[in-house]
Amino acid sequence: MAEDSSTITGIANHGANRLPSVDVDSYNIELKDEDGFLGDRASKGAFQRILDGWRKPLRKNGDDPFGKKSTEDIGKSELDAILTGDDAGAVALLHSAIEDFAQELAFVTRRFLKTKAWADTESIVVGGGFRQSRIGELAIARTDIILKSEGLKVELVPIRFHPDEAGLIGCLHLAPSWIFEGHDSILAVDIGGSNIRCGVVETRWKKAPELSKATVWKSDLWRHADDEPSREGAVKRLVKMLKDLIAAAEADGFKLAPFIGISCPGVINTDGSIEKGAQNLPGNWESSRFHLPSSLVEGIPVIGDHDTAVLMHNDGVAQGLSEVPFMQQFERWGVLTIGTGLGNARFTNRKTKEKDKSKKDKD
Repeated sequence: MAEDSSTITGIANHGANRLPSVDVDSYNIELKDEDGFLGDRASKGAFQRILDGWRKPLRKNGDDPFGKKSTEDIGKSELDAILTGDDAGAVALLHSAIEDFAQELAFVTRRFLKTKAWADTESIVVGGGFRQSRIGELAIARTDIILKSEGLKVELVPIRFHPDEAGLIGCLHLAPSWIFEGHDSILAVDIGGSNIRCGVVETRWKKAPELSKATVWKSDLWRHADDEPSREGAVKRLVKMLKDLIAAAEADGFKLAPFIGISCPGVINTDGSIEKGAQNLPGNWESSRFHLPSSLVEGIPVIGDHDTAVLMHNDGVAQGLSEVPFMQQFERWGVLTIGTGLGNARFTNRKTKEKDKSKKDKD
């Protein structure tokens, strides 16, 4: 993980360990065994490999309900439709794959829980694109049952916000509280290996100061994997997307904060550089000569009447942060994001932690 930045809570440090609502105990842990990274056993690709493994013997006999269609070309909506369909064989095939995937996810989760950073975790939120399907929901629920049957006192729950929006909404929790007193929205960016999503996130802070009612007012998606741009081309496109959102927000009367929160893959250093984990982004984002926050400030020096401030953190952290309002009954909790890989982060709620410390001091 990036070097310690626990003394900073505001907008000064990127990849900070201490944020306004939580301490980030760890993120982007890469667990390995003799077969490689454990996260690869519980990714979107892992489910496809498992499903393909179940299809293989059926395909030989001409009994594969999916015919000759490749597993990679079967979308989530198609799989979900089969689960509620009348083809018992196809339903049974999917349930077999779900069970195997749940066993893998349970194995990987146990390994995380055995690490020092994840000790005493009470709840785990599961996000990522895989969660946004009935297949994903069943796999998460089955994993929860497996872990509970083994006596582990931890619960697995699907992330509450739509996975496409959770990373944007989570960026609210990177911002200092004073941002919300004079503004009703922020700009947020969620950078992925295939897509870049930008949005105007409405805080609804007056209705819910803990940000539980935050929503994405407007967003724009660019699938950069289709265009294969250069790094500079990607930044230029990102700046244009943000400028268009600023214009739309101002035209609609929003009081947009001079703040941009960025969710990005990899280990984020305190100076805003990316240490590792950005290999799927267009160009070399880990270069010492590249600094995304500075590039955005150069392209958008002011928002409204104030200088632009930018704060960047890991994408798994950002997704997890969207759950902060709903995790206040726990002291320690984590997030796993199932997508191209398995993102991860573990948090300690600062309010719960400080309340317990205060109680002990009184005793």
